[in-house]
Amino acid sequence: MAEPRDAPALKIEDLQVYYGESHAIQGVSMTIDHGVLAVVGRNGMGKSTLCNTIAGLKSARSGSIHIRGRGTSRLEPHIIHRLGVGYVPQGRRVWPSLSVDEHLRLVATGGPDAPWTVARVYETFPRLYERRTSGGRQLSGGEQQMLAIGRALLGNPHLLIMDEPTEGLAPVIVEQVEAMLVKLAREGSMAILVVEQNIGVATAISDHVAIMV
Repeated sequence: MAEPRDAPALKIEDLQVYYGESHAIQGVSMTIDHGVLAVVGRNGMGKSTLCNTIAGLKSARSGSIHIRGRGTSRLEPHIIHRLGVGYVPQGRRVWPSLSVDEHLRLVATGGPDAPWTVARVYETFPRLYERRTSGGRQLSGGEQQMLAIGRALLGNPHLLIMDEPTEGLAPVIVEQVEAMLVKLAREGSMAILVVEQNIGVATAISDHVAIMV
């Protein structure tokens, strides 16, 4: 089905998500047309659940999620990924036994003319090129985060979801992640949803900050 050209990258209406009888997300609605939207809030407010639900890893009881005009609430995660959703999960989740280069080449399916290639990821994160033969378990937290971001970008997403991308990172790495997000937003090729607890990071990368309570 063709995507409406003027459809927002992400539109959520009255999302209700439960864990058993626990009401984790209560009537969340939001729209992202372009640029970066940062979502902040204390632990337990449902921020990670929101990310997982958009990515198809958690099912909603009711409400709707549309990616570029297409309803995705009942789709499997791999289908949502193919529709243009990239996900950088909390905790990075890199494969410990694969090298950096193997991680990236495994997911790089866009071809040499794609917006994001392995070469561009290495250009964006020179440290990853230096560590390209190292396994996932040998990387620092910052290097793992760079790898998780690069892995998501190689899907050439319309919508990039990032859950706590600066958690546990050294200040210099946080600054690098901030600069990358600002640059991506200026390029305008994708919309970005960033879940953060660091209000300084949230306001640095986005003109609009939503608070989950």
